[in-house]
Amino acid sequence: MRRLNRKKTLNLMKELDAFPKVPESYVETSASGGTVSLIAFTTIAFLTIMEFMVYRDTWMKYEYEVDKDFTSKLRINIDITVAMRCQYVGADVLDLAETMVASADGLIYEPVIFDLTPQQKELQRMLQLIQSRLQEEHSLQDVIFKSAFKSASTALPPREDNSLQSPDACRIHGHLYVNKVAGNFHITVGKAIPHPRGHAHLAALVSHESYNFSHRIDHLSFGELIPGIINPLDGTEKIASDHNQMFQYFITVVPTKLHTYKISAETHQFSVTERERVINHAAGSHGVSGIFMKYDISSLMVTVTEEHMPFWQFLVRLCGIIGGIFSTTGILHGFGRFVAEIIFCRFRLGSYRSTSVPLPDGNTSNHLPLITDNSTH
Repeated sequence: MRRLNRKKTLNLMKELDAFPKVPESYVETSASGGTVSLIAFTTIAFLTIMEFMVYRDTWMKYEYEVDKDFTSKLRINIDITVAMRCQYVGADVLDLAETMVASADGLIYEPVIFDLTPQQKELQRMLQLIQSRLQEEHSLQDVIFKSAFKSASTALPPREDNSLQSPDACRIHGHLYVNKVAGNFHITVGKAIPHPRGHAHLAALVSHESYNFSHRIDHLSFGELIPGIINPLDGTEKIASDHNQMFQYFITVVPTKLHTYKISAETHQFSVTERERVINHAAGSHGVSGIFMKYDISSLMVTVTEEHMPFWQFLVRLCGIIGGIFSTTGILHGFGRFVAEIIFCRFRLGSYRSTSVPLPDGNTSNHLPLITDNSTH
């Protein structure tokens, strides 16, 4: 009884077989079929390798939402070198809430030499080249996000020479915490002092001939400091053509949450517009000489997430590649054989029509000869 049920089950499974087997005696092989099969297998192997590389790769997903955090402080990371002595310049922040943040709250004034060494110039040139490529190919920013915490720091290395030249510049570096409102970070002549109606700088004791706001921005970022992230102003160098010259940077800061397989951090991206002009009150160009970075906080927050292709999706795409190539090559091969048979058949029929058969009365007949059994021997 059990054997009978087993046979019925096997017969039922055979009837449900969607892949019928053709006996080998009915299978005909050909050179063209072997060539097409070789091409198909080669294509499948190539596309499988490419698909596996796509599966191993990741991409960045960008999502946008309204930033609802208005109470926290915004951190500004600064590393700027100005071609003036430290006792002649002062840096501070003044925001729209009329809150002044002095440089003494987190910035360090370090006397340095403005000219770079050959090694430092090479790193700066490389950084400027990366900046130019980032402006042309924005997709490179995803590569930088993925390599965060793995890339080398963008800060200039220390001088490799022991120069006896006296310092002629001032490196202002460190960080400040400001309110999350629009503000103005500026470096100008004289130390900043608080004032009931704002603030002022003690610039009366500094002669105009010593003004030189040529500067180099080694690093400027907002939010958490992440090594390996290249910001738009990193590596910027400006040389003043006049003593009374103003450099302005208009910055739009966008809060950004970065989630990759390596790190998870809250930072800020920003875009910048530059402008510079010479202060000449007689010509109507008013203002104060110095470096002014006016920043504004965007109301939108960007969440950047690194994503990976699921394994099941990889299997589906792989099956689609294999099945699609097999089906396509089979159709093309069958169509090619069909066309070839039609051409060859017409060629053979034409050769038969052109054959002349002599008749007993001396005439000729252009009709096809009748093929009999005797004619085949």
